Amino acid sequence: MIVVAALVRALVYATLFIGFFLVFLPARMLDRSGIVAPPGTGPVEIVGIVVAALGALLAVSCILTFAIAGRGTPAPFDPPRRLVAIGPYRYVRNPMYIGAGFALLGAAIYYRSLVLVGYLVAFLVILALFVRWYEEPTLRRMFGKEYESYCANTPGWVPLRRRGAPPSMSGR
Repeated sequence: MIVVAALVRALVYATLFIGFFLVFLPARMLDRSGIVAPPGTGPVEIVGIVVAALGALLAVSCILTFAIAGRGTPAPFDPPRRLVAIGPYRYVRNPMYIGAGFALLGAAIYYRSLVLVGYLVAFLVILALFVRWYEEPTLRRMFGKEYESYCANTPGWVPLRRRGAPPSMSGR
């Protein structure tokens, strides 16, 4: 029952976040800049669709992992009760943000929009600052040595390779 409640909360919060930051704001920017959907679907549009879909899939899998393994949500006011180090989080500490970034990049490619590229850059800079100044200190307070071990063994943004043995907290 706890997992179901966390899943419902995570889906509600994620829908609001995704709806606002990844759909509503970019749509307003496109509208204000006069950019409309391309008249046809060529190779560039297909690449954009694929990149956006893969980014969205990654972000959604992160949301589900937070709810199921962490018993919480990605929302700062309803964080996971357990440290999440499985699924996409096994390879990189910020896969949800990476997925959201790829979803925006796909939209920028699809619409051939420098406005969306600018929004993507601002979005990622703000997320990086949020992670650095709020999220990481909060997780250190919540999970202590467990989080320190996770940070020591898992890269933050670029999933190159693990630095050591997998942490023991893999989604207990």
